[in-house]
Order: sequence, then C-alpha cells, then structure tokens
Amino acid sequence: MAELRVNRAKEKLANGEVVTCLAGIDNPYLVDFVGQMGIDAVWFEAEHGPVSFDDVGNLSRAADLWGMTSIVRVGSTDYSTIYRTLDMGAMGIVVPHVDTVEDARAVVDATKYAPIGRRGMFKPRQAFGVEDYLSKANNQSMTIVLIEDIKSVNNLDEILAVDHIDVYHVAPSDLAQSMGHIGDDEHPEVQRVIDESIAKILAAGKTAGTTVSNENVGKFRDQGVTFFYTALNGWIVSGGNEFQQALRE
Repeated sequence: MAELRVNRAKEKLANGEVVTCLAGIDNPYLVDFVGQMGIDAVWFEAEHGPVSFDDVGNLSRAADLWGMTSIVRVGSTDYSTIYRTLDMGAMGIVVPHVDTVEDARAVVDATKYAPIGRRGMFKPRQAFGVEDYLSKANNQSMTIVLIEDIKSVNNLDEILAVDHIDVYHVAPSDLAQSMGHIGDDEHPEVQRVIDESIAKILAAGKTAGTTVSNENVGKFRDQGVTFFYTALNGWIVSGGNEFQQALRE
C-alpha cells in the first residue's frame, strides 16, 4: 500500500521554518518546471484565475512529483466547493474574505473530517492506495484563511481563537480597498494595519502569512512571517524590464 504524501509546507511551518508559495503557474507543465527551484508550495487560482475542479487533479499531480504542496484558492467559504477541491487532490485550501468567527469555523468544518469538522466522506485522489487515509488526513490537509477586509481585522481576536487553521494570511490589496485606499497598498494607514495584524497573529501563537515582493520580503521575514506568497507575474515583469534595460545599455 502507498503512504500518504507529506504536506511539505505544513510540516515546515510546524517546525518553525519559512515556506515559499508561488502563484501564477496554473499549468501542469509550469508546475513541473518550477519544481526544480525548491519552492515549497504552489498556489492555484480558482477565485480570480482559470482553475476549475477538472484542472485540480493534473495540477496537484505535477506538484506531487516534486513534493510541493498544492494549494487552491477557492471563491468563498462554500462547504461543498472546499471539500470537493480537496477531493480532487489539493493538499491545501485558501479561503478569501474570512471576516467573522463564523466564517472561520465554516472553513474548518469543510476542510477537516470528524471529529474536528464534517468534510464530506469520499475517497479523494490523495487517498488512492493509502489504507489509513482517514486517520491521517486531518494532519495533512492545510487550511489558510485570508485576512483581507477591515472587518476581518476588527474581528481578528475572535478569528484567531478558531483552532485548526494553519495560516492567517494578511492580503494587502483587498484590505486597502476596504479601508478606502483602493489600489494603494503602500498607503501608511494600510501598512500600519498590516503590521499590527501580523503582530497580533504572532502574539496569539499562530502562523502569519502575507503577500510579498522581492523588495519587501526581508521586512516581513524580520517581523516573523513564515508563509510567503509571491506571484510569477512579478518575476516575469522584473526579468523582462531588466532584459530590456540591458539591451538599451
């Protein structure tokens, strides 16, 4: 019989290590290609991007080849959407706009089997050949909630009290919009709220994540963030600009 695949990102976070998560690669060939870079997790976009239930199987298989954790951002706290995404082979779920303690509990309910939650009973792709899957699945499935509205910031103490959430990810763009600073993630007020939210997450003994670039990743690392999301798009733009600048020179 097969052994249940280890969730590399979850394991590293539990050991207090840094986790790198790359988005913008919603294609199995690219997932396979970036595997050689040592990235810990790949983030597949089913909220803002093209990923469907049908895509999750092949995307997560490509991630499995390199031992990378496959994470899918779904569109809401919808119960069936979350557990169906896990059934198709994702190792982790990202849920946007978790604004209340009820939202947070609903996410855990959908991502965990009893006695923790009530994830629907089915033999998911990650269970194929694994005889003791149900006894181990809750320890390997990864649950990430997005703190991306001022409402969620105001309710953060209650949200942090919900157990079995692996990462509380502070997302700047929607947060800026909800604060009246649409398109201005760097506004001092937005940055202050981001920093205060991260500090509160860490003070509660929880894992903080955030969205980073090459320019600010060091700042957040020094603050204690251990889950780092970045997108391939930024790398392509910076690499393209660097190439064109070299050509002009």
